[in-house]
Amino acid sequence: MMTLLEDTISTPLGQLIIVSDEQQNLRAVEWEEFGARMNRLLHIHYGPQGFRLRQLENAGGLSAQLRRYFEGDLSVIKQLSVATNGTEFQRSVWNLLREIPCGSVLRYGELAAMLGRAGAARAVGAANGSNPISVVVPCHRVIGANGTLTGYAGGVSRKQWLLQHEGYLRV
Repeated sequence: MMTLLEDTISTPLGQLIIVSDEQQNLRAVEWEEFGARMNRLLHIHYGPQGFRLRQLENAGGLSAQLRRYFEGDLSVIKQLSVATNGTEFQRSVWNLLREIPCGSVLRYGELAAMLGRAGAARAVGAANGSNPISVVVPCHRVIGANGTLTGYAGGVSRKQWLLQHEGYLRV
């Protein structure tokens, strides 16, 4: 059974839950009001008896690093190690999300084409929506075909704030 470490930090957007393994790989990052969704994903990815959560302040230093991101050190999330389960397709989408530069966005169709799956924008959207490591695996950097801010599980207002914080949107 895997032990996962859990901490919660305050951000300008609300409480953020951080879950890591003992090797300091992020396994989940989710807004507190969506904690039930996060737990469902953890059970899907690791099985109901595959993990146990243990509260640990600063979860291996990861909480402090995420605080730095919210304080303006945007490069810190690129340095964080992530590890999660999911289908091969989901993991390929999540890996590609990490390659979107801070301050930039891509459209769902562009991501699908980059994966060699032109026409699979909806499948990319579904994988994006099941991303268990929000903010660090920056699903907020994906926008609709017409440039609208759609499809962020944490809410469009958070997506807008994150894109402003990263310099894509001007205040």
